Amino acid sequence: MVELGDGFFFVFAGLASVWLAWLVLSESIHIGWFTVLYVVAVWLVIAYLALPRLHRILTTLYVPEYFIGRTRTANGLLGDPVNLALLGEEGQVRAALEAAGWTVADDVTLASSGRIVAATLSRRSYDQAPVSPLFLFGRQQDFAYQQEVEGNPSRRHHIRFWRCPPDWPLPGGRRVDWLAAGTYDRSVGFSLFTLQVTHKIEADTDQERDHVVATLRGADVGVEVEVIEDFSTGYHARNGGGDAIRTDGDLPVVDVRAVAAPTGPVVDTAAQKPRRPAATTAGALLVVLGVVADLIWLANLALHWDQTLRSLFLGGDVTQQDIDEASGPLLVVVVVLLSLVALFQLFLAWRVFKGRTWARALVMVLAAISTTSSFVGWAVSGDQITFRTTLLTVALDILVLLTLSSKDAAEYTRDERAERRLRRERRRRPEVATAG
Repeated sequence: MVELGDGFFFVFAGLASVWLAWLVLSESIHIGWFTVLYVVAVWLVIAYLALPRLHRILTTLYVPEYFIGRTRTANGLLGDPVNLALLGEEGQVRAALEAAGWTVADDVTLASSGRIVAATLSRRSYDQAPVSPLFLFGRQQDFAYQQEVEGNPSRRHHIRFWRCPPDWPLPGGRRVDWLAAGTYDRSVGFSLFTLQVTHKIEADTDQERDHVVATLRGADVGVEVEVIEDFSTGYHARNGGGDAIRTDGDLPVVDVRAVAAPTGPVVDTAAQKPRRPAATTAGALLVVLGVVADLIWLANLALHWDQTLRSLFLGGDVTQQDIDEASGPLLVVVVVLLSLVALFQLFLAWRVFKGRTWARALVMVLAAISTTSSFVGWAVSGDQITFRTTLLTVALDILVLLTLSSKDAAEYTRDERAERRLRRERRRRPEVATAG
């Protein structure tokens, strides 16, 4: 039932984002394209809201989930080719890469994203710059390594790694521990499919694959390499950013089991508790931002309370004296009620931030009701939705829907629920904690 609801809100938010793109586009045309701010607003809504969600909805229908030798982007598009396999433990893989001169990439966070933007614009070195998430086996890469070229973060070698599922064989029956996708970033540009700013990769992915193998062999740490020729048919295609790619279909299998791994405890990335995704944090912050907007509106209402009452009730059987007598008590009631609503919204934001499923669902329901009401008023009653009226409020509701209906936010609430269930079980049964 929860997954069915998630699917509904995922599609609803996608359709709402298309409507939002139209509203912003219409407003920009009305005001004039010479206004750079509005042009940027149109691009942001289309590139980072509408197109990614539409791709995600459509690719769910036609892009296969099973292994076909290609990764997938966060938008569901086919990504870079899988062009390397490895045998060995995680510690051995990391030790071999670091001995070969590779640097582990930072996780994608708000801070690391801001740093790579600044480094790219200023052409300063950032040799641990994050790489965008790609997906294989239905999950994001476990880790990634890179080599920056000439101190320029827009040009770099990089490779992503995924641990294979237990007892999972490659097509043909060969078993490996890791699969990887290595490509070379040649510049920064715009994605052909989403219009987002992204790295553009070199078309010859085999050259990057061979570069990775050459560095590992050159490190002289006991690496053995076997090549599965014609693992896939050689092909020319495009990746999720629209960049041309070509490969001969060979798959090197790198054996690092003889590499000396660092001593001491090894962190198992697969067993780590999932980090709170940016979508969940953003969704909670958007709810708080909505509360701030409501409080500003409430303050403005209080300042113009008498004028509001006169415009609503003056005339007929209601006199100015009646309004004056009721003004004070009625204002107190309105302020108290709306303040309680604001407090409840803040409570919901906190629960969303902590990964509570019911809070996330309730926030999405309220945002969907508000968005639907605005759409009906716009489509049926001809209500004007502009920057001077309710466009920002509508945009806020749709942004809440987009962030909280995302796959990351949905999985985080499920993980948190499972974690809480395990903690309760451990309190009731101490032997579970010992076994864990």
